[in-house]
Amino acid sequence: MAVEQKSRTVRKFFIRFLLFGVSILLLRYVYFVSVFSSGGGGVFNVFSVGGGGGRAFVLGGGDDPALRRLWTSREWRKSVDFHSSVFQDLIVEGFISPTSKTLSVAGGRGQEVFALREIGVLDSIGVSKKPSPPLVSRGDPFNLPFDDDTFDFAFIGGGSVEKSPDPPRIASEIGRVLKPEGFVAVHTASARDHYSFNSLLDIFNCCRLVRSREIKGQDSSGLREIVLQKREPGALRIDGDSVSKCSVPEYKRVLVRSAEPLITEEPLKPWITLKKNIKNIKYLPSIADISFKRRYVYVDVGARSYGSSIVSWFKKQYPKNDRKFEIYAIEADPAFHAEYKMKKGVILLPYAAWVRNETLQFEINGDPDRKHDEVGGRGMGRIKPLGSSSKSTAAAIPGFDFVDWLKSTVSEADYVVMKMDVEGTEFDLIPRLFETGAICLIDELFLECHYNRWQKCCPGERSSKYEKTYWQCLDLFSSLRESGVLVHQWW
Repeated sequence: MAVEQKSRTVRKFFIRFLLFGVSILLLRYVYFVSVFSSGGGGVFNVFSVGGGGGRAFVLGGGDDPALRRLWTSREWRKSVDFHSSVFQDLIVEGFISPTSKTLSVAGGRGQEVFALREIGVLDSIGVSKKPSPPLVSRGDPFNLPFDDDTFDFAFIGGGSVEKSPDPPRIASEIGRVLKPEGFVAVHTASARDHYSFNSLLDIFNCCRLVRSREIKGQDSSGLREIVLQKREPGALRIDGDSVSKCSVPEYKRVLVRSAEPLITEEPLKPWITLKKNIKNIKYLPSIADISFKRRYVYVDVGARSYGSSIVSWFKKQYPKNDRKFEIYAIEADPAFHAEYKMKKGVILLPYAAWVRNETLQFEINGDPDRKHDEVGGRGMGRIKPLGSSSKSTAAAIPGFDFVDWLKSTVSEADYVVMKMDVEGTEFDLIPRLFETGAICLIDELFLECHYNRWQKCCPGERSSKYEKTYWQCLDLFSSLRESGVLVHQWW
């Protein structure tokens, strides 16, 4: 009995699938007859039906040789067939129906809309900054010309998301015009690794993931197709203060396993070993795709002179993958402030990064007029807590709550690179980043840990400037990585 019932179910499914295929073929035949059959050949009379933002176009009589040449070209047909196959799969899976109101964003010259209408989804329209009438209307993907909750289905392909200067804004607009429980399908050549895949999901925070799969593009290249469904209004995720309590996600933990190994043995000549280590660093953009981010931000905590880490390392060596970074320089020493006034593209915060807003007392050593970019003259150790030496002058330095500033400046949708050289204060700042959840805002951290290292001037003697040992620094790096933070040993 059970075998017979199972056999009936299989037959019913096969018959439904066969009928669906036949209906698609009939619809395509009728569509082409209506398009190419009105007297003198290629006949395209375009008129609009319906009102508001979701207009649909019907093709009928009238002559347009240019459209005929385009719509009968081999490349056009190849593209239409590819998208037709994609959309038929989505219909079978229940993401589109013949009555769906659909939108194609940045939809080329209309192949996607043509394919939808050809298989019977007639209420379909495309928008692009470069219109291609009658299928693609003029529209800014960053400000779609439609009301909220207009469409049942949206499609964005051709790598339009990752190529956009602001992927989250496009995602936000699609989420706005999509009806609750409506679907969006994204085709991307990116999102191949865990980092970029989850970054893409983050920018579509209106929606939940339904499925993801690898498909072949129309040129046989690999594509990832991601289908998401818009949540009901009451189920929308609210980011707000969610970062106040966070745990580093698993996909970031996977990245840490690809990082260069930590230097586990204390170097006898740290000024050489740690500088050589930069050649071994595996930068995040070299092991993951960073395309799907709202902004790109570099924060240099303890920046010192403009020519040190900002110019000599970040601008020249850090792989930015053609992304423009906003740069923040945090430097308390007033000896360095004047040069930043002449530098464009860098925002200076003339304070000491600290765990709260308060005035701090420091001792300032060395000659402020010394050329900071000379070897051994980069300003290292010029500011340190009051009372650690008698050969210095005291100064009051304003400190600010670094974590509060970070949380108000960047979000989890941003890509944040941070270099931290804070003369021992890292043992105060890092724990606070974890306590507040702000550590989740940092994608990649370059940390100089200060300890009582062997001195260059005096072999066999350790520096008395810092109380921490190398093993305490190693524990700090290890705990960061174990928590899923991609941190590198800096010099």
